[in-house]
Amino acid sequence: MLTSRIDRDAARDTGTDLAGLENARAVFESLLAGGTHPGAQLTLRRHGRILLQAAGGTMRPGHDGPAVTQQTLFLIFSATKPLTALAIHMLAERGQLDLDAPVARYWPEFGRGGKESATIAHVLSHRAGLPVGPKWLTWERWHDLDEVARAMAERDARWVPGEDVGYHPLNFGWILGEVVRRVDGRTLGRFVADEIAGPLGLRDTYVGLPPERDAEVAHHVDLSGESAFVADFNRPEVHAVQCGAATGISTTDDLTRFYTMLLRGGELDDVRIVRPETIARATRLVVDGQMDRTLRIPARWALGFMVGGATSPFGRRSTERAFGHSGHGSTTGWADPDLGIALAFFTNGVQTSLVNYMRMTRMSDAVLAACGRPAPERPER
Repeated sequence: MLTSRIDRDAARDTGTDLAGLENARAVFESLLAGGTHPGAQLTLRRHGRILLQAAGGTMRPGHDGPAVTQQTLFLIFSATKPLTALAIHMLAERGQLDLDAPVARYWPEFGRGGKESATIAHVLSHRAGLPVGPKWLTWERWHDLDEVARAMAERDARWVPGEDVGYHPLNFGWILGEVVRRVDGRTLGRFVADEIAGPLGLRDTYVGLPPERDAEVAHHVDLSGESAFVADFNRPEVHAVQCGAATGISTTDDLTRFYTMLLRGGELDDVRIVRPETIARATRLVVDGQMDRTLRIPARWALGFMVGGATSPFGRRSTERAFGHSGHGSTTGWADPDLGIALAFFTNGVQTSLVNYMRMTRMSDAVLAACGRPAPERPER
């Protein structure tokens, strides 16, 4: 079952090409029909107006159950990271921490093993030298934040902080979540609920899902043969974990509302979350093209956000003004300040890196084209 709607009035009012929106809907449908993923959900907002929503496919592959709808919850993997980053930037704006200060100023036990000089900004931009591990920190231990903190404190840096870049898939969330807990007193999940999701009316966004809502979450499947650990992320115990790098739960409707707030300078519906200058600093490019030691590709990082460009999942005509984050190649959320776009596209199928990139780029290109920025034509062979 597939459902979709285009708001023609909103398209006209925002100067969006209606035929382009129809094409974007067709791209969504063709990816689903072609088996690129079992289920998917999409929301496109422009200047705050919802232009296109679509949902369909199977919520829990291999089981008889409901289809994906616009209300289905998705685990968004690393698309969680901007929520965590914003929590840190909010604390910095309030004067409760300094982004350029060592993490150890707020968490003394962290300042060992070559991590003494690692700053909060280094963690936000994946330059802290602590990309992965330790191996003993498996999903069974993730619920124990004291154990997580011990693992991060005892881990040695792999390089001098600030001198190299390497994506921190999980440790980004573990480190920054502990900083929030040390500085504010609340856990990261509680902070996000109280200070971001609650004020913005994001009723389906969590970092640490309440158990009673677990049946509403779509299950991911590995279609690549390379990511067997994906099954662990379907566990209710993992959905309940407060990992600010990977266990966020949301809907595309909620996530585009979050990005619309950022596009509007930190305010939405008369609720101010942060100041415009805070968003400007958070989304400004700080790592530009340096080879990432974890991902083995050139990196473009701001402070907690991926930055747009021709090789980003935000489309081949995206610019470095665009910002957002993808999640394990299967989910993405991003904003384009120049076009006023907030897009979220979630799937529950993890593909190879190439297929992940192609489907995200294809969807983003179609949206950019509808909003007046077509992708470059492919050269003829």
